[in-house]
Amino acid sequence: MNRRDFLRVAGLTVGAGLVTATSYLAINDESQDPVIDRIPLAIRNLHPALEGLTIVQITDVHLYPLTQPELVKKSVLMANELKPDLVVLTGDYVWQDLEAIYELAPLFAGLDAKYGIFSTLGNHDYWLDAGVITRVMESTGLPVLINQGVSIQQGKGSIFVAGLDDGWSGNPDLDETLDGANSSEPVILLCHEPDLADRYSLDGRVDVQLSGHTHGGQIRLPGIGAMVLPYLGRKYDIGLYRVNEMLLYTNRGLGVISEPVRFNCPPEISQFILQSA
Repeated sequence: MNRRDFLRVAGLTVGAGLVTATSYLAINDESQDPVIDRIPLAIRNLHPALEGLTIVQITDVHLYPLTQPELVKKSVLMANELKPDLVVLTGDYVWQDLEAIYELAPLFAGLDAKYGIFSTLGNHDYWLDAGVITRVMESTGLPVLINQGVSIQQGKGSIFVAGLDDGWSGNPDLDETLDGANSSEPVILLCHEPDLADRYSLDGRVDVQLSGHTHGGQIRLPGIGAMVLPYLGRKYDIGLYRVNEMLLYTNRGLGVISEPVRFNCPPEISQFILQSA
């Protein structure tokens, strides 16, 4: 076989392999099938009145052009069935179309939580227009915490939910964010990018960091893991970690970007159950 024939056969072989792999991923696509992951969190200094309190996290919707409203509607219904005490949204609400936030925010307003819904921003929100996204969210009754926090009280106990500005494109300030937190109440930090846990875990005041950003890689191969991961999401890409004395959870997100599929990495609605450590 001469060189030209060899290259032609090799090209056909590679092409056939790519077609086969693409077809397999399309057939086994999980992107429209959100699942609920239940995660107990052992919190130090948790007041007995807060034992069993539940927090639902939704993140990385990236509405349009790949992620459609039907997935969000389904996820909101699933979240409401959990009867959460608190819902947190951790950024990247739209992708390429800023106008999509006007459709997404009313869908989020359908979430029902005993103590409310609180959100923070992600890098894509800044890359489009963080000001517009913040205004639309808040006008729909969805507070956006940008270097701010709020105490959630149940009985004689309380937790401090802190929303940090985006770590890639915003101006995060942990001291400002935790200003007003009582030293006796556990701190739940909403921080879009998980790898910043290496920095914030050293502070000592944060008990749990809830993040998204990575999508879990969207496509995870058995024995290999994620094929592609973003900046600030390559170390803690999926699930629960302990970073120094702080717990970190990285949610897989709802939507997709770049590749319109998920494999071995379905969309996630996280339900956290607080327990005493």
